[in-house]
Amino acid sequence: MAVFAGGTGGFLWLFQDELFHPFGDARACAGSDARLPDVISAGGVPIPADASDIHYVTENGSARVSFLSRQMPDYLHRAGLVPEGKPLLEYDEKYALGEGESELPEGLCGPAVAGPVWSHELAGPRPGGSILVERSSVLPGALRAPARVIAIFSMR
Repeated sequence: MAVFAGGTGGFLWLFQDELFHPFGDARACAGSDARLPDVISAGGVPIPADASDIHYVTENGSARVSFLSRQMPDYLHRAGLVPEGKPLLEYDEKYALGEGESELPEGLCGPAVAGPVWSHELAGPRPGGSILVERSSVLPGALRAPARVIAIFSMR
């Protein structure tokens, strides 16, 4: 009997991501109702190639995705969120999250963004979402490196 229990426990451990995460996707948070593709596009633009610690929740055609990246603000320029050649500061929208405060949108699992935060409304192929990026608390107008990012967008 002990051999059977040990074998069953080992089998469950081997497939734990498939058993305990929606759709067998370790990035998906509980309550998600749709699986996102392996390469996630926020508002029609793929998230940075170096994105790590990715988490998402999907609900009623919208997605909230959290990731960590060293490619900010370069990604913001490439994604067309900030026009090429324009400094980030010109498009600086401060989000109401102070130094040391943190926030995680409802249903999203994983680490929260920590203030101060830069906020921008998504445009491009699928407007109607937003992106939050951790700002540097030392250099005004600069982002953290790496920065935690939360993108909220429509999947339709």
